[in-house]
Amino acid sequence: MIAQGLTNKEIAARLLIAQRTAEGHVERILAKLGLTTRTHIAVWITQQRGQDQD
Repeated sequence: MIAQGLTNKEIAARLLIAQRTAEGHVERILAKLGLTTRTHIAVWITQQRGQDQD
C-alpha cells in the first residue's frame, strides 16, 4: 500500500485499523529496512519485485 502511494490514513481505512497503528507499522518497516522515507520503501519494494521475476 505504501508503494501504491497511500497515506497512513488511507492504509488505516483499508485495513480497518487506527491511523496511529498504521503509522507505527510504517515506522517499523523503515527501521527494519534501514530506510528513511516512504519513497525509499516504494523503491525497495519495486526492486524486490524485479528480483522475483529473474
